[in-house]
Amino acid sequence: MSEAILTWTTLSDDAERAAAAHRLLAACHEADGVEAFSEQFVLGIDDARLEHRHLVAEIDGELAGVAAVTGTDVELAVAPRYRRRGVGTRLIHEVQAGIDDAAFWAHGNLEAAAELTQGEEMTTVRRLLVMSVDGVQLEDTSSEVPEGYVVTNLAEASERYGRDFAERAWLEVNNDAFSWHPEQGGWDMERLHRSQEVDWYSDEDVLLLWEAPAGDQRPQLAGFHWTKWQSGNDGADDHRQGEVYVVGLANAYRGKGLGGPVVEIGLAHLRAGGAREVILYVEDDNEAAVRRYEKIGFRIAEEHVVYAKRG
Repeated sequence: MSEAILTWTTLSDDAERAAAAHRLLAACHEADGVEAFSEQFVLGIDDARLEHRHLVAEIDGELAGVAAVTGTDVELAVAPRYRRRGVGTRLIHEVQAGIDDAAFWAHGNLEAAAELTQGEEMTTVRRLLVMSVDGVQLEDTSSEVPEGYVVTNLAEASERYGRDFAERAWLEVNNDAFSWHPEQGGWDMERLHRSQEVDWYSDEDVLLLWEAPAGDQRPQLAGFHWTKWQSGNDGADDHRQGEVYVVGLANAYRGKGLGGPVVEIGLAHLRAGGAREVILYVEDDNEAAVRRYEKIGFRIAEEHVVYAKRG
């Protein structure tokens, strides 16, 4: 069998290879039980606005592996039939040749990925936990709204206060809550609108916690809970899965006991929609959040790890 040929490209401008990349990712998911690329990297295959670059490895004209790059973040996948043939190692070396501080995501932290990175003298620099809650613990979560606050979804808020006001309030709280976050912080309105273009998005799944206004004044947004239904859910699924997609609390409202309630209003929404399990993602070093979720009933189900060169 021939040696892999590596080529830098932009898949959003390369329809044939983009289609092959989607097929490769589907094969990886079937083999591993874990998605090799996160949502943003999947979107980056087709959406030129994300400005992702791609390194493809091809053997006899067939896509054997692909690495997607944005900034220093890298996600990599090798087709199951081409594994243990050095394809992953070559992709890593080629990326590192141009990006010395490249950070490689290993979703699910599978054994093969761990072995590959150990051989390349790489170390773990970040861990993202997947936590889940189901059964009685999900049913027992509270849906009580704190006194002095009201909850609307984005559709309701847009009707009451105007779309522009509602979205700007959401954007402001998001950037306030995630000023430290490399992916979720620093958004502008165009980025917010782009996030709504995914096929699973619905205004009804964005829940907004407002401080109740006095008189005719417009309310102040304290926090939000953006929920998500996992792909493949059709409402008839006995194991319909929801996700705590993004939870944000404005800094001015921290320390007021709202962290738990803003999570639980989203859980109540998902439960009412038929969720039998709810998952979320959280950084493992965010100990306060992990403890809060554990108190609600969440348990660690999976982890995603970022590897980079030692030193």
